[in-house]
Parts: sequence; C-alpha cells; structure tokens
Amino acid sequence: MRAWIWAGLAVAALTAGVQAAQPASPPAPAASSVQGLRLLRPAAAPHTNAPKPAPAAGLSAAPAPVLIPVVEAEPNIRGYAVPIGGALKADNEEVWQRIVQLAGGKGSRFVVFGTASEDPEASAKQVVDLLQRRGAVAEALPVAPKFLWVDLNKVVRDPALIAKVKAAKGIFFTGGTQERIVDVLQPGGQSTPMLEAIWDVYRKGGVVAGTSAGAAIMSTIMFRDAPSVINILKGRFADGKQVDRGLGFVGPHLFVDQHFLKRGRFGRMIPLMMAKGYKIGLGVDENTAAIIRGDEIEVIGDRGALIVDLTEAKSDSTLGAFNVQGARLSYLEHGDRYHMRARSTTPSAPKLRGETHDPESPNFKPYYTDDVFHLDMLGDSTISGAMSRLIDSVRREVKGLAFDVLPRANDPLAELGFLFRLYKGSDSLGWSTEEFGGEQFTVTNLYLDISPVRLPMPLYGGWNGAPSPAAGPAAPAPPASAPSGQ
Repeated sequence: MRAWIWAGLAVAALTAGVQAAQPASPPAPAASSVQGLRLLRPAAAPHTNAPKPAPAAGLSAAPAPVLIPVVEAEPNIRGYAVPIGGALKADNEEVWQRIVQLAGGKGSRFVVFGTASEDPEASAKQVVDLLQRRGAVAEALPVAPKFLWVDLNKVVRDPALIAKVKAAKGIFFTGGTQERIVDVLQPGGQSTPMLEAIWDVYRKGGVVAGTSAGAAIMSTIMFRDAPSVINILKGRFADGKQVDRGLGFVGPHLFVDQHFLKRGRFGRMIPLMMAKGYKIGLGVDENTAAIIRGDEIEVIGDRGALIVDLTEAKSDSTLGAFNVQGARLSYLEHGDRYHMRARSTTPSAPKLRGETHDPESPNFKPYYTDDVFHLDMLGDSTISGAMSRLIDSVRREVKGLAFDVLPRANDPLAELGFLFRLYKGSDSLGWSTEEFGGEQFTVTNLYLDISPVRLPMPLYGGWNGAPSPAAGPAAPAPPASAPSGQ
C-alpha cells in the first residue's frame, strides 16, 4: 500500500475516533476529519496510466477543475437538507433519531407536509407519530391538493399556518407525487409565503427533510414524471413533462434522485445531468438518508448512495444517441462522507479498521477471479453490486446491457440498447468491513462508459434442435462483451 494513502487514512481514522468520543449534539460539517484524506489523496487523479488523447471529432469534454463550487443554495444557510430515498421504515432508528437530533433533539418542533400523498392525512399522521416517538413535537399542516375542501391559494398565505412553520426547527415532506409539492408551494415558478417561511427555517439552521417525492424536490431541477429509465436513456424527456423545476434546497450544482439503486436510476440521472449541465449527482437508495450541509454529504441508514461525478466526462455527438465516457462513480454506505468541493470520500471508521482494496498496490489480493456480464444493468442494486465486486476482483472491468424487452409496436427506437462498461482507474479504491455481520463496502472512483448498441428484435425465437453431426460444428457465437450491432 502506498505510504501517502496510509497516512491519509490514519489521520481520518484518528479523527473519527476522537469524534466518536464526543457527546451527542447536532454535528457541524466535519472539516477536521477530512483534511488529511483530501490533501493526501487528491481528487481528479488521472484514471488511466496512459496519457489522455485529444478529443476526436464530435467528442466534447467538460472542463476538469480540481475543485468545484461548494454546493450551497446560499452562502448563509446554516441548516441541513436531508433527502431520504423512499421506503423509510418505522424502525430505522438511525435516520429518525438523527433528523430529530439535527433539529435540536427532544422537544424540537416539526411541521409535516403530506402534500405529495394520495392520502395526505394518513401519510402525515404516520410521520408525526414516528417523530414524536423520538421526542419531537410534530404537527401536520393541511396543505395538499387531495384535501378538496382546502383553498390552496389561501392556505399557502394563511398567517396562522405560516407562523407554525416559522416556529418549527424541522420540516418534513412525505412521499407521493413530487409535482404536487412544487405546484402548491411554487406555482408557475413563483415562490409563495409558505415556501419563504420554509426557507427561513432552513437558513436559520433548521432541518428540511423529505422522503421519496420529498427528496426529489431538493434539487433546482427534478424528475417530474419519468417512470421508464430506458426511455430517458433514449432521450425521451422534456421540460414540463418528465422534467420540471424543484425547490432547490441543495443548491444549483447538485442533482438529487431517490429510490436510486433499487430502481437503477443512475441510468436516468446521467442523461439529465448532462442535458442540464450538472457535474455532481447524488442518488439515495431506499431506507437511506443523506445529510447535506455546506460542502459535505453524510450517508446514514440501511443501504447506500451513489455519487456521480461528470466533471471529466465526455460525449460523442456523432453517435446519434446518448453516450458518455469517463463518468466517475463512488458508492457510499452509512457513516461515509463525501466532500463536494474536493470530490473526495472519507469512509466510516469501521471501514477504515477493515480491509482496504487498492488495485494499484503490490499487496492487493482480490477475492473474485471470474468474469461477469450483466444482462440488466438497470436492475435492483446491480450497479452497486457490480462496483463492490469489481473493486475486489482481478478483473479491470465489467460490462452489461440495458434495453427495452417489450418495446411499443412501431417504435423507431425499439432496437436501441446501451452497453455499460464499468472499469477501474489508477485512483480506484475500496474499503470493506464485516463488523456489522454482512460485508459492507465503500467504493470510490470507478469509471463508467455508456454506448448505444443495436439489439435486433425479437431477442429470441424457438429452438429448432441441435445441428446434426453431418452439418459440422456450429459457427461460434459472438463474444458476450460485443452484442450484435455494436
């Protein structure tokens, strides 16, 4: 293992141990815990050992600065944005307790918006009960399109309700349909007095948390209605339909998406990020939360989150379909932190005590040796599983496909599929631990290329039987890594 990596890890581990001994209180961004790793493991290291060629004709490269802007909506915001990836369980103590702690602990006041829900009364009541079990004082507000007896134009200007918002230290948005939240609080792109009150809480140090739909609204741009990831890859999205304005609590430079690993939504995040000019994306999985304040993202909860960095990504405009080369991916689980300005990761203390996976180290002893090809790269947690396996493998890359198995009749793009190539760079690193039972991974700086390919339809037909011996040997099938039409 390279000495400079160990030095950075030692500093981070020592700091993490000191912090663990501190009394519980709402944490500020842990600047001291990451400086060793930031300085000794610089971001944006070249991810190949060969010199970078000049872009070919039609190939556009984004600028690659070492630092990016701090992802804040405003420089004076002192609060916490907490996007939750959906399907948050009632017994997820780590997430529920942390939300209450960030708002001030026992006795902290919350207002709950069931605005996105089909049944806003029941959804808000459930969240109120769960927050109160953890010591908060919570109240649901009657702000939802499904409350047919409510005049939404008046309710978002009601002085009594606005006073309740301003008196709170925490705001919570339930799941459902995210456009309902935006259409009520920011109709036609115009902020309402109630939304301004929410921002006031946030600026002064409060918590704005949301699950599923409540996480989608955190960006300045969000997916409004985009159930098909493959259609987004095919370029079938438009403003006001699949894409719309969000409320922007995480600022203009970070894109957030939810139900992320479960539903393979990195496949829709990357095309939208490229279309809208985002460089950093955060995908939060189910029953998992990200705590965002200033420069830092901390992941807590049951599963994990994916960081997508397009700072050095390229795209070939001559291919006639979506493609990307050099997207940088990092996978984080609970306790891991990501630093947006430096584009670097600090693993949790248990990971630092565990095993380090460094493909560039002479002491690297990978567990996996077999080659793998994924027939559904957008499947449930396929990308995070592929990343964890690849960082502990003798292989340098893994490939997979995504395509529409049941295209619509007469679809001109029925045969358009996508080949995914996930590969290691010289700065790829991983950490793992078994302290909590099953093995948990942190994986940083793997790279992803996505290329359009042709998959002839139908994909399969009836089997006519094996060829007779007289017919001679069958022609060899094409290799798995080169689908027909590539």
